[in-house]
Amino acid sequence: MRPRGYLEVGVNDGRSLTLSRVPTIAIDPEFCITSEVSCDVRLVKATSDDFFARPGCVDHLPGGVIDFGFIDGMHLSEFAYRDFMNVERLSTWTSVIVFDDMLPRSAPEAARDRYTKFWAGDVYKASLALQRLRPDLVCIPVDTSPTGMLLVLGANAADTTLRSAYDGLLAEFTAPDPQAVPTEVLQRTSSADPEKVVASPVWADLVAAREAGAPRDPAVYEPMRSLRGTGPVVPVVAPEPVRLRDHKPPARVPARPPASRKRASPRAEAVGRRSALRRRTRKLLRRIADRL
Repeated sequence: MRPRGYLEVGVNDGRSLTLSRVPTIAIDPEFCITSEVSCDVRLVKATSDDFFARPGCVDHLPGGVIDFGFIDGMHLSEFAYRDFMNVERLSTWTSVIVFDDMLPRSAPEAARDRYTKFWAGDVYKASLALQRLRPDLVCIPVDTSPTGMLLVLGANAADTTLRSAYDGLLAEFTAPDPQAVPTEVLQRTSSADPEKVVASPVWADLVAAREAGAPRDPAVYEPMRSLRGTGPVVPVVAPEPVRLRDHKPPARVPARPPASRKRASPRAEAVGRRSALRRRTRKLLRRIADRL
């Protein structure tokens, strides 16, 4: 059973859109789709703030409701927090909201200014704020590679707690680098095993409640909370530096005589690693969507 509608903040080249087979809204001010998409998609070339300010912005989705939302936009906490506020007010209690890049493995990887190969930014602060201000939400960090995800259940479109607290959180959100990332985040001590998340019976119960139009029942989604801490504790890693685009590339060296098996260039190896990581993220999203 798939969600009736899907919304994605942060499109990039459209690879995650390839998973959708339902009416979809995809938002990105600079998207550059290079993948084949097989769904009824409305591509929005705008910032998420501008999009959500439009009247009837999600009318393209069945019932004007977000059943499944994926937030992977700006890697800055205040943007991720605002994206969640906007997605939640257009959701129901059976909706599923997922953040990407919520578990940085080092303070440099969590920096607001990027200078590492894998970059989560400081969006982890949005997760901490949700857990502190909204204990009614079930927030599950998920141990995915390289920089984790956050699963949120129990959305309440009528709740204004986050909106009321926003101005008071800006100083925390915009603190200059280096970021003081909690050890719990770096070592993923509260994260869930993704296999256990996908296998949870909660998904079937959410689908049944959605199809029945049932009133809010926390007993449906609260069991997912027990999966916190089922993922492995990971060591803090030293991030690899990244060569910024505006830097001059290193001088070329003469090619060596061809070997029996030519090794890929460091750039090709890095591209291959990133592609493999994207495939794993897309696979998890597909498996969650298939349970809805």
